[in-house]
Amino acid sequence: QLQASGGGLVQAGGSLSVSCVASASIFSLIPMAWYRQAPGKQRDLVASISRTRGTEYADSVKGRFTISRDNAKNTVYLQMSSLKPEDTAVYYCNSPIGEYTRFAWGQGTQVTVSS
Repeated sequence: QLQASGGGLVQAGGSLSVSCVASASIFSLIPMAWYRQAPGKQRDLVASISRTRGTEYADSVKGRFTISRDNAKNTVYLQMSSLKPEDTAVYYCNSPIGEYTRFAWGQGTQVTVSS
């Protein structure tokens, strides 16, 4: 089970942090990632972190977003700064397996950036 939280409304240029708790005993052994889905668009990968804390980012968020994880808390975080209206979306976490994901999707958390 994946439980994302921390979303909200923020002005353009602002910052916001979201977190996701995974009810998985294997959490420390698997990669985790954040995805987002804007209205009418497909869900896209935003950032990923390996079990050894290597990170990758979509070009659209590189330099603005930071993904991190706390294995003791089974939690993955996404720190977002210099937010833009185009960052508005529902943000989800999951564990990537190639082009697929390991878990059923949770409810996500809404992030809205006003201009």
